[in-house]
Amino acid sequence: MHGASVYPPAPAMQTPGFPGTSAPGYPAPAGAPFSGPQTFVPGAQAPGPAPNAGAPYGHGPGGAPMLHQAAGQHPLPPQPQPQAPHEPPKPRIDINQMPMPGLVHARDQEIHSKQPYSTALKSGVPLVSTNFTATDDGNSNPRFVRLTTYAVPHTEELLKASHMPLGMIVQPLADLVPTEEPVKLIDFGAEGPIRCLRCKTYINPHMAFINGGKHFVCNICRHENNVPDDYFCNLDMAGRRLDQDTRPELRNGTVEFVATKDFVTHEPSPASFVFAIDVTWNAVQNGMVAQAAAAIKDALYSGPGLPPGARVAIITYDRSVHFYSLLPSLDQAQMLVVPDVNDIFVPINEGFAVDPAESRHVLEGLLDSLPAMFAQNRTAEPVLGAVVQVMHEALRSRGGKLLLFQTALPTFGPGSLRQRDDPKLHNTDKERTLYEPQTTFYRDWAVKLVEEGVSCSLYTFPSAYMDLATLSQLSTTTGGELYSYPGFSADRDGRRFAADLRSDVQRTYGSNAVLRIRASDGLRVDEHYGNLFMRNHVDVELAGVSSDTAVGALLLHDGKLDEKQDVYFQAALLYTTSDGQRRIRVHNLAVPCTTLIGNMFRGAEMDTSMNLIAKMAVAEAQTAPLKTIREKLSDRCVQVLTAYRRNCASGSPPGQLILPESYKLLPLYTLSLLKSPAFRGGADVPIDQRLFHMCLLRQLSVRGSLCYFYPIITPLHALQEHEGVADATTGLVALPHSVRASYQMLDPAGACFLSGDGSLMLWLGRQVPPQFLQDVLGVSSIEQVDVALHVLPELDTPVSRKIAAIAGQLAGSRAGFASVQIIRQGMDQAEIQLATKLVEDRNNDNMTYVDYICAIHRQIQVEVRPKDTAEHKWSNS
Repeated sequence: MHGASVYPPAPAMQTPGFPGTSAPGYPAPAGAPFSGPQTFVPGAQAPGPAPNAGAPYGHGPGGAPMLHQAAGQHPLPPQPQPQAPHEPPKPRIDINQMPMPGLVHARDQEIHSKQPYSTALKSGVPLVSTNFTATDDGNSNPRFVRLTTYAVPHTEELLKASHMPLGMIVQPLADLVPTEEPVKLIDFGAEGPIRCLRCKTYINPHMAFINGGKHFVCNICRHENNVPDDYFCNLDMAGRRLDQDTRPELRNGTVEFVATKDFVTHEPSPASFVFAIDVTWNAVQNGMVAQAAAAIKDALYSGPGLPPGARVAIITYDRSVHFYSLLPSLDQAQMLVVPDVNDIFVPINEGFAVDPAESRHVLEGLLDSLPAMFAQNRTAEPVLGAVVQVMHEALRSRGGKLLLFQTALPTFGPGSLRQRDDPKLHNTDKERTLYEPQTTFYRDWAVKLVEEGVSCSLYTFPSAYMDLATLSQLSTTTGGELYSYPGFSADRDGRRFAADLRSDVQRTYGSNAVLRIRASDGLRVDEHYGNLFMRNHVDVELAGVSSDTAVGALLLHDGKLDEKQDVYFQAALLYTTSDGQRRIRVHNLAVPCTTLIGNMFRGAEMDTSMNLIAKMAVAEAQTAPLKTIREKLSDRCVQVLTAYRRNCASGSPPGQLILPESYKLLPLYTLSLLKSPAFRGGADVPIDQRLFHMCLLRQLSVRGSLCYFYPIITPLHALQEHEGVADATTGLVALPHSVRASYQMLDPAGACFLSGDGSLMLWLGRQVPPQFLQDVLGVSSIEQVDVALHVLPELDTPVSRKIAAIAGQLAGSRAGFASVQIIRQGMDQAEIQLATKLVEDRNNDNMTYVDYICAIHRQIQVEVRPKDTAEHKWSNS
């Protein structure tokens, strides 16, 4: 944290840093066959004598100290770690020497701030954390498709030798930034776009035209196709079509085609958004009904509103289902009640789904009156199953989105569930039986919704067990999303819920979608991951697809690739837009093929790799104990780094841990995943919370998972002049440099935001200057701070305005989520909750970052030691 502070000087803090690439004092080891970027972690020897010497840990050649113990003690209550008497002293490693996400991201941002990124480069892809502008020069914008490595191994043996995951994350409708050109729409008429006759790949910039332009060779399967007469064009001396620069499909990596009648299963129509609100006693008492009504009204009539052409309907339910006629000719909505939930039907012919603008006065009147209408409701059992059944009937052949607001386990009517949570099974091998649905009812009806192009977003407000293992099938099968607000409080969670809902319904949306990923001969998609449904092995069915929808794909070899040619991928999405148009969006990618393992590591993409690894771990958790999953996650980390050490840095000293530049955050992100509620041990994680986090990892995009793996901690007490100020061109707010997710990095004389997993915490040190408190919170001492305050006051001070802007920037597209939780150092119980998010400390049934690095290094030494003198097949020398 640099720059002068406007407040009294604080005690000196540790400045985050690490040696990085070719850091002074840490030269590349002699004899290393790989000369690419590396990160050296001095002093990271594992406990026990190093294989090559008996030097004390933390000391370099000749016994010279290399690092020093990080200063300061952990202010939280101690969490002792048993240590055997014979165990040698722990390594003395300065935490500031360890790789840190903030510095990695800042370095990449500096690189890509200077000029737009051309996708023709096929490498050096900006990190997902970077704010950049991409120019589509034949390859898709990385916002749409990201690979785990941009150097594809030419054989299965080379892939196995690296132990790296080979795959991609596809986000087909991702939003572009205003400085990027929108996706071009192309209409080929009744014949449709040009395709390869053999593999059905769509025409793209990587297809080669031959024989004077009469034929084209498919880049995916190498089949030679005839060029239709009406598409013929002569070639220039370089073999390029003369009209290439005027045809987007031959110039851009991403285009969208108008679909022909062959792709229309039923007549497309504008999507309908149906809000189904639980109005039982519990929902009324905890304030959910009032909050949901206000949030729906806000989502419909603030900002851009629903996507173009979309219609809206509202139903409520307890032991009965209540429908509302919203015809614009009415003065107020008309309610129709269906009490027989075992024979449910839609009692409205017209007025069920309406244009939100035409029926605004009816909708607003209904939403304003809903809380009072059910204020005296004493019914406690919501009939969720009947709502799902009747929505299938109501939206048949129409497509759309069902948004369910549920507060309790559905114990009445169709699809009723029983309480089956057993604390005795928690943290045992039998716990995974609780991850299995207790009935096929919701899965079966979710599949029926997929057939009609209806996705489901499930908003849960649990005060007790809700069996998310069963209910979450509604969202995971239909391409929707799962949201959870445990112990819902309107004051604490209301703003966040409203922002989640606003983002959910206002973003780009399509329905009745099918995604297919094609790859060059020699590669195939082995598995797909995400909220999706598949009837076969190639077509991914998405009842709903939004700008945040992300699908993971694991790639395997089924042959040998040609190392002299690029490897090609095409992801084609057939979908219906919100206003009822059938489209085909196509993303194309060409990346180099390699025979060198070093090139694989150079081209590796850390964030995409971890996102895919997390999705794979969630899928495996359905059949394997969590202990096994945790062991496999650590084993993969060890195997990847061992492969790098063995093949790219074999000449380095055995006592030195060397990390590949692209994967230097792998140990930290792996440790973070081990500490996440999805996978960590201990019996303190409620089963529904564990299931929610598993669903979250399953549905998160690469950018969405960024803060999940590592929270952003933003110091606020020493802001520079430009920080907290929006850029005039991009509108982005400059943020202070983040600090490590460790308690020892929190300045007692400072303040910071901690953001991640959709929450925003404001931590105040005990010695924070009174002037800062006065400028930001309007109080003169930390004792006067109202921790029940969930919205920062809008004060007429420069610091208040800057901090409000920083909060908005941290919120991103979910602007307004930031109901802030204020936590005072050593004074509030909530500080324990904050401490669990500091992944570099010892918490959540796992070790510190430094200890984990040492444990990883010990295992790498064990793996490498017997093979130090062997000749390695994949060496780059």
